[in-house]
Amino acid sequence: MARTKEHINLVFVGHVDHGKSTSVGRLMYDSGNVDEQAMRKLKDKAKELGKAGFEFAFVMDNLKEEQERGVTIDLAHKKFETDKYYFTIIDAPGHRDFIKNMITGASQADAAVLVVSGNPGDGVQAQTKEHVFLSKTLGVNQLIVLVNKMDMAKYAQARFEEVKKEVSALIKTVGYKPEEVQFVPAAAFLGENIVKKQTQMPWYTGPTLLEAINNLKVPDKPTKLPLRLPIQDVYQISGIGTVPVGKVETGTMKVGDKVIIVPARDGKGVIGEVKSIEMHHESMTEALPGDNIGFVIRGVEKKMIARGDVLGRVDNAPTVATEFTAQVVVLNHPTVITAGYTPVFHLHTAQVACQIVEIEKKLNPATGEVLQLKPDFIKNGDAAICKIKPLQPLCIEKQKEIPQMARFAIRDSGATVAVGICIELVKKQM
Repeated sequence: MARTKEHINLVFVGHVDHGKSTSVGRLMYDSGNVDEQAMRKLKDKAKELGKAGFEFAFVMDNLKEEQERGVTIDLAHKKFETDKYYFTIIDAPGHRDFIKNMITGASQADAAVLVVSGNPGDGVQAQTKEHVFLSKTLGVNQLIVLVNKMDMAKYAQARFEEVKKEVSALIKTVGYKPEEVQFVPAAAFLGENIVKKQTQMPWYTGPTLLEAINNLKVPDKPTKLPLRLPIQDVYQISGIGTVPVGKVETGTMKVGDKVIIVPARDGKGVIGEVKSIEMHHESMTEALPGDNIGFVIRGVEKKMIARGDVLGRVDNAPTVATEFTAQVVVLNHPTVITAGYTPVFHLHTAQVACQIVEIEKKLNPATGEVLQLKPDFIKNGDAAICKIKPLQPLCIEKQKEIPQMARFAIRDSGATVAVGICIELVKKQM
């Protein structure tokens, strides 16, 4: 497959009901990435389910349950092309209980569109904050803010400026520079300023959403780093063999490569050879960072490996840590976090229970300066350096070596409690 256009993974995030799915659906439809006939079917379907007006959201929400609830549950991946780029659009759920999918989504993205409702009374909500924070910590460095539902605000410039000011203050706290962020007012349901130029906001002279995503920069592909591919799923296909699926985070993978997958079931790793690679049903000879691929591997049985394992080259195996030190930021814990706390850590495709063995120091989240050594506890809004012990073998890398493999989120009883990055680790002796 010839790579004619650069590829960007784009995630849509934001509070529930602020119009993420509708914005994506409108973008795909108005740009000709979804045809008339498919759209008509969705429209009829929406009426039949008593959800007239949800047809654009249905473009992404292809699960039956979602169509009935009108809520995005799982991540939806869609191919989308502009004259300039080839995008994989990830529509991330805004509902609280679906945030772990949002984490998976954001950790795969190069850029995010934060959808904020301009409807008076909406603006920045709890989830808006959480998503902004997670996006930044998970390494999404480019941001577009779509101020949606401007029709509800009678297309008033004052309301747009108000939301812009509120969002700018928020994104600044996590390290985005508001002056580098594109703010786009729109009414997705009516198709105002998504693909077609707006007709109701003469005061606005900036880009449409489509133009804004075309203004994004292609991230540098970390091809020079060692190969790391976290396994998302593994299939056994008769007549073909073992087919793992995942996204190349760093490095390149070529047909014929001798690879190792760790920690694997035995904790020592399994070795195999890459027989073939395909992406979106087209075969390719090499895969680059950002590519979501399936590949046939010789010498490895399906039962030996699982989601959460990481593939690398034999001469530079992924790191399995018995203990690591991380910088952690507490977002949302009902009480306080103390040493001994053992929540589930989500990183790349793995979910592993880890124990916080020691809180070494508390930091100022904005500047990183040390506020207190060995505090007894940390609470919401605090940043800290902690020593952590995984309860089972875990693949993780240091931020300064392979940042794409150093980030994680900590979840507990259905909520994201904290996020962090690994700064030091103790390597497991294989």
